[in-house]
Amino acid sequence: SAGIGVAKQLLSFFRFQGLSEADATKQIWTVDSKGLITADRPGLQEHKKIFARTDYQGPPLTNLVEIINHVKPTALLGLSTIRNAFTKDVVNAMATHNTRPIIFPLSNPVSLSEVDYEDAINWTHGKVIFASGSPYKPILRGDQTFEPGQGNNMYIFPGLGLGALLAKASRVTDSMVEQASVALAASLDADERAADLVYPRLDRIREISSRIALAVVRAAQNASVDDAPPLRHVTDNTLLTYIQEQMWDPRPIKNHF
Repeated sequence: SAGIGVAKQLLSFFRFQGLSEADATKQIWTVDSKGLITADRPGLQEHKKIFARTDYQGPPLTNLVEIINHVKPTALLGLSTIRNAFTKDVVNAMATHNTRPIIFPLSNPVSLSEVDYEDAINWTHGKVIFASGSPYKPILRGDQTFEPGQGNNMYIFPGLGLGALLAKASRVTDSMVEQASVALAASLDADERAADLVYPRLDRIREISSRIALAVVRAAQNASVDDAPPLRHVTDNTLLTYIQEQMWDPRPIKNHF
């Protein structure tokens, strides 16, 4: 169910980028414990039907390597909570079809991760684009340092929540989530891009959160779900300063007694 939720968010984002719903849906293939999810599977659960394939007519594909070789996906997302589900053969199959395979083992904690970062780096000779749901330490190979991405809630939720609160939004729209993700992707600085990072470094999280909040406020305004009129007519720089002033800054309280 978590995987279907992520797939629906991807569907929304693809539509945001200009694809029709039909074309966007075609970009997403889903796999469960029984293999590739197809519409002709007997007893298919209701929540899986939206992405069930109708364009595959062969025998059931139950092996993940076979599915990868058939689909040739650019990205593989893991939300299975099955430790080591992405084996060396699976990772190598992704690398066969992609110069920079995107592999996101998003199950956490680490004990449930589909693949460990060091293995993914070693098996692809450092070519993998990797982000997990749990933290991994950087890997040093020769004179190269590989820094893992961590696809954790902390990169989106604080800024999304702050922006929604300051905009006094009546609801959180898909566009607010989408603009939050765009703001996050645009937040990498030159050094982080040169290092091929997926996410910005964590020591910049407060700066990033404020910029995400700015994007969320503007998205709420554009969707007419905001109720903070004074924020509608200020410049982005003024709004960013205001957002940063509203961010909680934990400081120790001196004991005067």
